[in-house]
Amino acid sequence: MATYAHLAAKLLRDAATFFRNVGAQNAPLKEQMDDNASVYEQVADLVEKDPMGVLDIGDEGSTANK
Repeated sequence: MATYAHLAAKLLRDAATFFRNVGAQNAPLKEQMDDNASVYEQVADLVEKDPMGVLDIGDEGSTANK
């Protein structure tokens, strides 16, 4: 049975494939599209390995000390 995390990872990998295809068809965008694809694949890996993982982005945006 598929979980939401499995679906999310599949959608992220499909998006990565899309970016790679766009880059393959448009040389000026290839590097940027490959970078985008890589990020999407990395997030897919994170979602698969630890679906409830917490992203530590520091205190950015926190209003607790203001």
